[in-house]
Amino acid sequence: MLSRRALRALPLVPALIVCVGTAHAADGTDGAQSCKNDWVCVKAKDPGKPGKKAGTQPASRKPGGKAAGGVKPPECTPPKKLDPQPPAVSDLWKGHDPKEGGAVYIRDCRYYQDGGGSTMITEAVYGGPGGEPPAPAVDPAVVAQQAVDKMLLKGPQIGITPKPGGKGVVGMPVYMWTSTGAETYGPNTASATAGAVTVTATAKVSRIVWTMGDGSTVTCTTAGTPYKAEFGKKASPDCGHRYTKPSSTTESGKYHVTATSTWTIDWQGGGQNGQLTEVRDSAVNITVAEVQVLN
Repeated sequence: MLSRRALRALPLVPALIVCVGTAHAADGTDGAQSCKNDWVCVKAKDPGKPGKKAGTQPASRKPGGKAAGGVKPPECTPPKKLDPQPPAVSDLWKGHDPKEGGAVYIRDCRYYQDGGGSTMITEAVYGGPGGEPPAPAVDPAVVAQQAVDKMLLKGPQIGITPKPGGKGVVGMPVYMWTSTGAETYGPNTASATAGAVTVTATAKVSRIVWTMGDGSTVTCTTAGTPYKAEFGKKASPDCGHRYTKPSSTTESGKYHVTATSTWTIDWQGGGQNGQLTEVRDSAVNITVAEVQVLN
């Protein structure tokens, strides 16, 4: 008798699959570990090649970050042909006539759950004449996340006036910007394949929220404009701020400025398309002083 946990996994199984064994105890998922900087190591398996591991791939999420886009594809052992084959009246044939030349196979598959666990199920599956049964269906959304995992998506490479280590003046325009490289602003493109499904994902920063350290925030939908001396006292045309108090009014004596990027990731493949988001941040400290007036 299958447990309720095993039965919940059945919708993931193609229509020809019938469970004939019992579900083993679930355990935690494997394949993720902390790496340096903005990478996470992720191990993926091609369900079309049971038991064959792909290489460790870099992921875009920071250690401890939440992944988006569904659960891992099921992982199955190579199917074994039942010997002897079940009687022609058995439900394991799923309406097929043994005279068609097909056969019934057995395999063990681990189905991953979005809650973080997994369930191992022994399945019986029909294979047509001259071939083994197909691999479990691949979710393109899962492959899309694997494509994202190949990217290195960073927080903004902050440019700001006044520069860290320098000193700005209350009331003067502050310019904020970031470099527009593939890893800091996009576009950043990667592809991933599982079984017969290939998905291509393209990531680009859609907005940057600047927390200025004085209680205010500025949302910019562009990379910002780097400051040039000829701009003088002109305000930034697309991403700027003005401080009304010196940074000496803060506990640290500096304004802690944080820039948080939202990466919007469009993907397509396997007859589907969708969108994912990732968030990254960077920070700097700047000094802003009042103008000293001499009598």
